[in-house]
Amino acid sequence: MSSASSYTDASAAASSDKLNISANIASVKQRMEYAIAANDREAGSVRLVAVSKTKPLELLVAAYETGQRYFGENYAQELMTKSTEMPDDVAWHFIGPLQSNKAAPLVKTVGLNKLACIETVSTIKLASKLNRAAETWNEESGSDEKKKLGIYIQVNTSGEDSKSGVTPGAEVIDLVKQITEECSTLSIDGLMTIGAPGDYTCFDSLAKCREEVAGVLDKDPKELKLSMGMSGDFEVAIAKGATSVRVGSTIFGERDYSNLKK
Repeated sequence: MSSASSYTDASAAASSDKLNISANIASVKQRMEYAIAANDREAGSVRLVAVSKTKPLELLVAAYETGQRYFGENYAQELMTKSTEMPDDVAWHFIGPLQSNKAAPLVKTVGLNKLACIETVSTIKLASKLNRAAETWNEESGSDEKKKLGIYIQVNTSGEDSKSGVTPGAEVIDLVKQITEECSTLSIDGLMTIGAPGDYTCFDSLAKCREEVAGVLDKDPKELKLSMGMSGDFEVAIAKGATSVRVGSTIFGERDYSNLKK
């Protein structure tokens, strides 16, 4: 096959992928709107986080061109790389396990102006590292306005050993109190969970945790976000009160981990 022909085929494939991304996002948003309306919730009350882990930059750009601005990444190195290549108005959610030694480089590279949230905080050790990284970023930014880094507490609502997060109840409350007392540059903005497949009581459990955490923080529960629901169950999550859903494969297709940089 000639090089010109190969280029044409590659261009056609890229164009097809972009069209698919646009159609997929439109479909997901329509399904979200139906779920919101069916449960008498306010229009626009649920955020779509497009989970783009392992996906090439051109697919993120295609999603961005549809108006999508919230993207979720699972790996620190991948997020750091993509954040320098995507427009500055993208708001990044980190949704994977984060080693404490990656906290400083992640915050430094992405910056508090683009890092919307770390959704997977479940230890005071990680919270402390993120707090110090956020303090350093503020010091080096030269701005008089001190920015806080938004975090969600990850809660293991399923009780599965394979899942990260603190146990609902006393463990969540204790961690929230510690972070509030020791980490002044962090803002506890909500809770996150990865429920067990088909077990929607996990979503109920997270909603209950929100009530308890709101009491500790002296906030209206509605001020705290609930990040729950993925490609296979985001409509159920919306019915259970999710304010943010993390949708990946339904938008971008199946993932390829062969060239992954963590």
